[in-house]
Amino acid sequence: MDACRRGASEGRGLKEGLIREGIKLRARRALERQLDYQRLKSAGLEGREEDVIASMVAHSRTVRAEIERVAAIAPDARVLEVGSGAHGLIFFFDAPHRVGIDPLADHYRELFPAWQHRAKTIAAFGEAMPFDDASFDIVLCDNVVDHAENPRKIVQEIARVLAPGGTLYFTVNIHHPFYALASNIHASWRALGIPLEITPFADHTVHLTRRTAPALFDGLPFTVVTQSDDIEETTLRTKLVPPRHLGDRLKLLFFKNASWKMIAIREPTEL
Repeated sequence: MDACRRGASEGRGLKEGLIREGIKLRARRALERQLDYQRLKSAGLEGREEDVIASMVAHSRTVRAEIERVAAIAPDARVLEVGSGAHGLIFFFDAPHRVGIDPLADHYRELFPAWQHRAKTIAAFGEAMPFDDASFDIVLCDNVVDHAENPRKIVQEIARVLAPGGTLYFTVNIHHPFYALASNIHASWRALGIPLEITPFADHTVHLTRRTAPALFDGLPFTVVTQSDDIEETTLRTKLVPPRHLGDRLKLLFFKNASWKMIAIREPTEL
């Protein structure tokens, strides 16, 4: 009986190790794909910069208004965006102290000079932020962590750098549990060296669900002020579009790329 239990435990350990290694490989691949995509986007941007900027301004103002409905923003607020990317919120977020971090920040400054200069950007990973504890009054993290190697570590770092009483604006894509299972299988075979790359799993290192997205914050010092998802709206939109391939047909059964949103306040407690 003990041998059976040891065997089962070793099997689980091997499986979890393969998934972790596959996610690590996928995180590197996701960065490569993202940089290639943004290079192509930059090359085709000439003459349309003002339209892109107008869209970015509108998005930043909408998010700031959402935050202000539940928490005041001080005139001297220190604002950080984790995963500021090529077109982040931080570049047109109305605040005097604006910082963005992104592993590809050095590339984005060269590719999108029309707006990247509007905030200080640092090439760094969200899992290891180069900031002191309680350095910021507001942290923005908009659809980022599921493209990174360790989403839980990122939210732990957010809790560390956000000052007590500070505000977190957080969104992430969520999916039916079917895709979480498929994602883990894909990670395992990539770790084994099987060279089959499925695009949705190449771009998302993990597929979070309505249960696992909020669970990223378990045990961390946050008080949730608002949270919502658009699963119902996403499902309805999917039904209105004629399916083009198997992936679209699967979405009719298992929703994909819905959004989960949360605004939370950092509690005045030690980690």
